[in-house]
Amino acid sequence: MKNNESATRIEPCLFGENIPTKTSDLVIDLVGKSSVLSAWLNPKTAESLSSIVRTMNCYYSNLIEGHNTKLQDIERALNSDFEDDEKINLQFEALAHIEVQSKIDQMYMHGKLANPTSIEFILWLHKEFYNNATEEMLTIKSDDRSILMEAGSFRSTNEHNVIVGRHIPPRGQYVLDFMRFFEDRYSQATGGSSQIMAIASAHHRLAYIHPFLDGNGRVCRLMSHAMGLKAGIGASGLWSISRGLVLSQ
Repeated sequence: MKNNESATRIEPCLFGENIPTKTSDLVIDLVGKSSVLSAWLNPKTAESLSSIVRTMNCYYSNLIEGHNTKLQDIERALNSDFEDDEKINLQFEALAHIEVQSKIDQMYMHGKLANPTSIEFILWLHKEFYNNATEEMLTIKSDDRSILMEAGSFRSTNEHNVIVGRHIPPRGQYVLDFMRFFEDRYSQATGGSSQIMAIASAHHRLAYIHPFLDGNGRVCRLMSHAMGLKAGIGASGLWSISRGLVLSQ
């Protein structure tokens, strides 16, 4: 079956005007509860707690990936105490996730967080996550080939074509077109409930495009975390999409 390579394939990207009242009420309730949580805590206290919560977010993100990395293994990685070869790559991934989320939180706190759905930011997320990855971690293997992935680069050639379960993402040569369309559409989600509801659809559409050879799930969750902060529902870094997703499964 011929694949549809038009970037409009990811439409609808945003909710229309006819948003159900029940959904709008949930968004208002979410904003209120997030504001209360943020108001209860001194900013320095929130910053201290958020560093602890990042470890928990990382743990849940690993579970979503099917990696049952124990909390004590993550703690050891934070202290540069790495395990045997069987666990070391998982520890590196856990450490990278925490470090990238910490950078996102710090950028938000200092008013320097960029548009989370921009191409520039999404490429930055991927590059930062794989910044210290070993060649083994960057080597993507399939039944008949082995490709060395470049951190911070989209799929771009026919060699990068992938199938994810029953889903056929855009072919490599069209990924940039899809991502440009993605950036343009989600830059239009600004303010109020529109910005909040766009988090879920952007998360799904980015996973649908599958722009990288590997690391797409983690980039999606980190992007959604940044979107939550931008939308005012991140509770100073005390809530993350990774925890919400795994608890809903």
